[in-house]
Amino acid sequence: MVLATCCISLFLVTMDVTIVNVALPSIRHDLHSSVSGLQWSVDGYTVVLASFLLLAGSTADRLGRRRTFQAGLALFSAGSLLCSLAPTTLALVLFRMVQALGGAMLNPVAMSIIVNTITDPRARARAIGIWGGVFGLSMAIGPVAGGILTQHVGWRSVFWINVPIGLTAIALTARFVPESRAPTPRRVDPVGQLFVIVALAALTSGVIDGRRFGWSSPYILISFATSALAVAAFVVYESRRREPLVDLRFFRSAPFSGATLTAVVAFASFSGFLFLNSLYLQEARGLSPSAAGACMLPTALALVVCSPLSGRLVGAGHARWALVAAGCAIALGALLLTGLRVDTPLHHLVAAYVLLGIGLGMVNAPITNTAVSGMPIAQAGLAAAVASTSRQVGASLGVALAGSIAGSGIRMARLSAFASSTHPVWWLTVAYGIAIVTIGFASTGAWAQESARRIAPLLGVPPRADAKAVGAAAPETAAAGSP
Repeated sequence: MVLATCCISLFLVTMDVTIVNVALPSIRHDLHSSVSGLQWSVDGYTVVLASFLLLAGSTADRLGRRRTFQAGLALFSAGSLLCSLAPTTLALVLFRMVQALGGAMLNPVAMSIIVNTITDPRARARAIGIWGGVFGLSMAIGPVAGGILTQHVGWRSVFWINVPIGLTAIALTARFVPESRAPTPRRVDPVGQLFVIVALAALTSGVIDGRRFGWSSPYILISFATSALAVAAFVVYESRRREPLVDLRFFRSAPFSGATLTAVVAFASFSGFLFLNSLYLQEARGLSPSAAGACMLPTALALVVCSPLSGRLVGAGHARWALVAAGCAIALGALLLTGLRVDTPLHHLVAAYVLLGIGLGMVNAPITNTAVSGMPIAQAGLAAAVASTSRQVGASLGVALAGSIAGSGIRMARLSAFASSTHPVWWLTVAYGIAIVTIGFASTGAWAQESARRIAPLLGVPPRADAKAVGAAAPETAAAGSP
């Protein structure tokens, strides 16, 4: 029951991503949203989620994991209800941020609850495998459920569905989940947290509004400068703290840095695809929301099939080949879309969608495994949390870039302009895939593992092992394949 309760939170947060993307065209028409408004309705959620994941973990360790988990469920449910009542695009964006504050308290805290409650290694391995399966299931259900609800009930119903599920999870948590705290919780770092929020928000704002205001306009230049200064200030401040929000020495490890960069690139490609594809299928091709959701089902099914396969590859010590396969699949899938037209055959689209689903399914497990390879056991949880944060950063940038690059075509009434305006985004996605392959080779070689071994004494704890040994010794982590 503890596992089932925690999996509900994963189901909620993951399904919310795909279910809302299908509803974007309906939201646009009902609220008269601009392209940037649609981008912020997605990125307002992912930016806040990325900003508070690390803080949520340390707060749960200090105040209690069950208490924090329940607060997250309550806030996520309340935010969902508010989203369903949003009268304007601005209100929807603000309420999505409330949702994200709750979501930040769910998945990392749920994983801590599972790890601390299920102590038998074999049982824990099975539990984390189920956790990964729920991730794939929620990705598969999201597009179909979102399409059916949007078409037959309305876009607001995609938020209603979260409320009864969230309330059920709160009751189950009170009944079955034991309270737990870390024996030595990390100190809260509000200054570092503030720098993270400013850096992400300013960067995302600059990318989203660059085309509208002009890339050389004072507003955009100030946004990028603010983001750069916040990053610099974060590096200086964190390097001097005794218990930093993120230990910057982690980035001296090539596997860790590679996993962080791979997470950003992979999720930038996938989130950009979800954002543009929902608009293309419904507004350019004229499909109904339910038909658009059905078209995206092959992507989710490919993800479900490939996530455990990737976990087995990583568990056998072949993280490099999982990353290479992921990068190649993303690049090939995007390549099929570089000539996208309004009348592109459906089988051509499905082939591209399957390849993109394979790419995301193959990349998740090696991101987590490579992030913790060679890291001290005491720091492995924080390393995995940074990888999860990087996924959300990538998702934010992917939507921001996709909307900005294709923005003029999306705003135009001519359907042919809509399809052709997405071509540069697909070429960028091809480059994302090539980057993943390159990082995969660079971050899993002998030189990379040596860099991980070198930083272990600096952190004061014996290193775990090289990447291959970690993958073989901890398949339960690799098999999860979930963010």
